[in-house]
Amino acid sequence: MKVLAIDPGYGRCGVAIVERQGNTDVLLYSDCIETSPTTEFTERLNTVAAECRRLIRSHTPDCLAMEKLYFAKSRTTGLRVAEVRGAILSIAGEASLAVFEYSPSEVKAAAAGFGGADKKQVIKMLHALVKIEKPVRLDDEYDAIAVGVTHLAMHKMLAARALHSKAN
Repeated sequence: MKVLAIDPGYGRCGVAIVERQGNTDVLLYSDCIETSPTTEFTERLNTVAAECRRLIRSHTPDCLAMEKLYFAKSRTTGLRVAEVRGAILSIAGEASLAVFEYSPSEVKAAAAGFGGADKKQVIKMLHALVKIEKPVRLDDEYDAIAVGVTHLAMHKMLAARALHSKAN
């Protein structure tokens, strides 16, 4: 299974392509889509959308996994991120990709074993869980990788449950 994983944002949007190969999760691609704060928001949104479309065309993922929106400090920033998420959901729909969403605590629990894990703990565990053969520049990129790992773990767990149900 190949997952396009996204940590949505418009200043920095983390993206990753993670695939399960046998029993190993492999990072095929990751980056951070960055836009300038001096650029109009619609242009920034278009930049993120165009890159997400390109990733879908070039990597042909089986699904899209994205972090759920979490309003922490700025309501305005949260609303803009919601607009980015809407554009990404639309693009996933155009490509007929199933979309899966995970809360920040679900991502931390899947990646580090604890929903309250800090960034350093998550990053350390990602290097143990995923075959990463490139330098990762920014936290947003790691966040996207963690979202992908979360989906692969959830998919594996649901598949095991389904198999167990069939056996009973």
